[in-house]
Amino acid sequence: MTSPQWTICSLRTALACVSATPTALAKQALSRANRNADKNTYLWQDAEWTMEEASRAEIMPTGKGGEFGDGRSLLWGLPISLKDCFDLAGTPTSCGVRFYRELYGSAARDSWIAEKLRSQGAVITGKTHLHPLAYGITGENPEFGDCRQPGHPGLLTGGSSSGAAASVLEGSAVAAIGTDTGGSIRVPAALCGLVGYRASIGRGDWRGAGHLAQSFDTMGWLYRDLEDGPLLADFFTTIEQSHPHKFRRFAWVDESFLHDCDPAIASSLHALAAELEALGLRGRMVQVDWWAESFEIFAPIQAWEAARIHSGHFHHFEQAIRERLEWGARISDAEIANLRERHLAFRSRLDELLAENEVLILPASPVTSLQAGADHSDTRRRLLRYTTPFSLAGVPVVTVPCTAGGVQVAALRESDESLLALTVRLGAQRKRLARAPEA
Repeated sequence: MTSPQWTICSLRTALACVSATPTALAKQALSRANRNADKNTYLWQDAEWTMEEASRAEIMPTGKGGEFGDGRSLLWGLPISLKDCFDLAGTPTSCGVRFYRELYGSAARDSWIAEKLRSQGAVITGKTHLHPLAYGITGENPEFGDCRQPGHPGLLTGGSSSGAAASVLEGSAVAAIGTDTGGSIRVPAALCGLVGYRASIGRGDWRGAGHLAQSFDTMGWLYRDLEDGPLLADFFTTIEQSHPHKFRRFAWVDESFLHDCDPAIASSLHALAAELEALGLRGRMVQVDWWAESFEIFAPIQAWEAARIHSGHFHHFEQAIRERLEWGARISDAEIANLRERHLAFRSRLDELLAENEVLILPASPVTSLQAGADHSDTRRRLLRYTTPFSLAGVPVVTVPCTAGGVQVAALRESDESLLALTVRLGAQRKRLARAPEA
C-alpha cells in the first residue's frame, strides 16, 4: 500500500485556491481510514459526523489576508485526527481502555483542544488508538488490539500516540494531535518516519483531557513535512510570540550514551549533525553521563502521579500497567519529595546545558523498529533512556525523520517557534539537495 503524501501547506493552498474543498478532503480521508492490519487506527469514528463537520467548515466566511490569503485559519478545512484521551462532545473517551469508555459514557462538551480545532474549521476525522492510559511506548493494547503500521503489518507504530501516527501514515489525516509524557509523540514519529513536535510543557489547556502525569504531560503534533511545523506552532498558545531566534550552536551526545543504539541510528545522528553544520550552526560533542539517572527520577514520579489519577481502578487495567500503578501508590511522601528535588536539580542542569549550546540532538529511539508480537517487556526502559532527559526538562522537541529512525532536536522551554523555524530550514535544505543534479 502506498500512503498518500499529504502535506499541510499543499492541502491548505489547494483549499485557498478552491481546487479542493473540506468535504472532498474529508471524503478522501475517510476512505483511507483504518488501513492497518487490525483496522484500529481509530477507536471512535463516525463518517456522517465528520462529513457534517466538513460541510460546516465550508460555510465559514472567507476574507482576505492571512497565511493563505483567504482570511481563514491555518487549519481550516484540513482533516485532523484526535487522540482518544481528549473529549469530543457526544462521543466516548476511552483513554485506551474500555473501562473508562463505559464508566463515563459520552462527553457532554468538547475538550479545549477539540473546541479550538472545530472553531478554526479543522475537520476531525475521528479519535485515535493509544496505549492503555497513554502509559506505554509500544502501541500495544490488549483490549483494542495492537496498533501496527499501515503497509507494514509486522511493525508496531510505537506509542502511546499510536493511532495518531497510523492516521498520518495511511492518509486519513494530514496531521494528528497527540500527547507526549515520556516520548509518546517522539517515539512513534521516529519509528514511522514522521515529524513529531512535542510542545513546551504548560502550552495548551488540559480541560476535558485525560492526564497521565501532570508534571510531564505535553501536547503536540505528528505530520509529514518539516516545513509544515510553523503552521502548527501557535496552536497550543494564546500568547503572541516574538520573532523566532536563529540558532547558531548545537551539541550532540557523546558516544558512550549510545552504547545500546543500533549503528544505523547512530549514523543518522551524525548525519543530522552534518546537516546542521551545513546550515551554519557550530556543533560540538557533550558529555552527559549524568543523564543516566533520568529514568530513575522520571518513572517513579510518573507512577506516583498516575496512581492518584487512577486510584480505585487499578484492577481494571492490564497487569503491566496495574503493577506500575500499584508501585506508584506505595511511594511515600518522603520519597516523592526527594524525587522532586532531584527532578528540579536535573531540570536546572539541563537548562544550563541548553543555554550554553542552544540546541541538543539525540536519537528518539535506539532502534529503527518494534516487531509486532515480540516480547517488549524490556523495551520501555530502553527507549525511555533516550526520551526522559527532555521530559524532565519540559522542553520542546521536534523528532526529525532520518534515513534510519528519527533524531530529537530540543531547545529551551518556550523556544518552540525558533525550534520549528530551524527544522523548516533543515527541510528546505533537504529538498534543495534532493533536486540538485548529481555531479
